[in-house]
Amino acid sequence: MPAVIAAVAGRGFGANVVSRGEWALARRAGVPDDRISLEGIGKTTADLRAAVRAAAAGVPLRWLAIESVDEAVALANLVRRAGGGLRIDVLYRLNPDVAPETLAELAVGAGTSKFGMTETEIAEAIEAGGGPDGPLRPRGIHLHVGSQLGAVDAWRDAVRRALAVTALWRGSIETFDTLDVGGGFPVRPLGEPSPTPERFARELPALLEAIPEDRRPTRLAIEPGRALVARAGWLVARVLHVRDRGGPQVILDAGMTELIRPALYGARHPVRALTSNGRPVAAGSARAVLEPTRVEGPICESTDALGTHDLPPLRRGDLVAIADAGAYAASLGSMYNGRPRPPQVLLDDDGRLTLGRSKRAVG
Repeated sequence: MPAVIAAVAGRGFGANVVSRGEWALARRAGVPDDRISLEGIGKTTADLRAAVRAAAAGVPLRWLAIESVDEAVALANLVRRAGGGLRIDVLYRLNPDVAPETLAELAVGAGTSKFGMTETEIAEAIEAGGGPDGPLRPRGIHLHVGSQLGAVDAWRDAVRRALAVTALWRGSIETFDTLDVGGGFPVRPLGEPSPTPERFARELPALLEAIPEDRRPTRLAIEPGRALVARAGWLVARVLHVRDRGGPQVILDAGMTELIRPALYGARHPVRALTSNGRPVAAGSARAVLEPTRVEGPICESTDALGTHDLPPLRRGDLVAIADAGAYAASLGSMYNGRPRPPQVLLDDDGRLTLGRSKRAVG
């Protein structure tokens, strides 16, 4: 949503994009090309061509991350055709072959994942891009271990390997000066232990000290997207049904079409009552009796479930808020079952409400 992108960009952050669509959203939110990097495994020829056009027009992206030798060949050919001695800055995505402490579906740094290249493939990709003086200017290594990391161990091992690869190439390619360590900083339900971004950062000095000074990257980057916005998002839903199924069960008017993560890979999002039996649940007031309650969505799929949560008595029409829905919630939404996309409303620090995106109906 451009309104959210603009709010984040206004605090000095750039943008990672994985398609021309995301690129257009970032530009619409006011992020200039020199603060945008084009990454992702699914870059099409049209995406690559757009990056070349931007560079030829004098507004190149910060960098483009190469995922394979084939992609390096395709991009290099497009740059050569553009002529004029054009060059594009690129990073090479390393598959670090580690065991990330997260769900298997989020472990993109595992050796068997579809993401990134081996060290041998990176060497081939650099050669395919013309080497140090070719149309693809080698600037460094891109790394991403996985999302929602529960510990720093795999991340530390991956960064160590990435630094070693960077040092190797920095010895022969002067421009090889960048390491992007990706993201992975977890956002878990409050009260569940998880490493903070500061905990990850504390690993870096020792890792850098192990590399000769003239072989260290001089430019470091992180991709903290989820950690910036996840807690800022709340999905407000209304109770449709209340049943006894060996305990309370409630069906909401929001589910996997608005927040697919629980159905997709078992992610957990806390659910809190805003009203109970038609009355507001005031913050800080004496708490009503809470009971483990199964919370289900409205979609015609048995997997449309949000888990069991401690909730007060509910009835049709009561409101609940689903937490940590500010990342990979609306962006993964769909109109399955012919359902409209819900509106998105921004709550400012001063209490003002701003419509960020209106309700979108099917058809």
